[in-house]
Amino acid sequence: MSVAADSLRARNLRTLAALAGLFLLPLVLAFYTYYATGWRPTAHTNHGILITPARPLPAVSLPRVSLEPAPTPAPALFHRRWSLVYVGSGECDAACRDTLTVMRQTRLSLNTDMTRVERVFLVTGECCNREFLAREHSGLVVVDASGVAGEPLLREFPAADRAHTLFIVDPLGNLMMSYDARTDPHGLRDDLKKLLTLSQIG
Repeated sequence: MSVAADSLRARNLRTLAALAGLFLLPLVLAFYTYYATGWRPTAHTNHGILITPARPLPAVSLPRVSLEPAPTPAPALFHRRWSLVYVGSGECDAACRDTLTVMRQTRLSLNTDMTRVERVFLVTGECCNREFLAREHSGLVVVDASGVAGEPLLREFPAADRAHTLFIVDPLGNLMMSYDARTDPHGLRDDLKKLLTLSQIG
């Protein structure tokens, strides 16, 4: 084989190796970064804050606050349906009213899926502004958690900025997400739609 042919063959091999490197190097770097350094992408698709691990809520027996003239028997709390939960005083100040409105409108925006979601107001004290709640939030499940019996349940809900926070509880009674009601409510609706689409329960 001539020197020219050997030179051409070597040049072709170098070109092939360079092309292979261009394709393989990013893949090798990605594998190294992901598995060797412990780095993970921070991008996420949910709008709320995931509570990890999810917190199983204790089974407690708490009195329901009737808003209807002839109340129907109350189903078990956090059972068989997804729950949007608000925690706050039964007097329901401006922040409370705004947050309950977001809760109500978000559920309505789910259309046919809204029957899979219930709205729960855990009252921490000053129970309750029944006239306002009955007029503006028909169907809201109001639970008096202000006594000693409610403490184990209330402890599971993060206390920071509760006045503006909605919580999502799954049909098995696990607290799994919180959402700032002052932000775009479409984000909460989108999160709920994804959960309802993926869920085999509730």
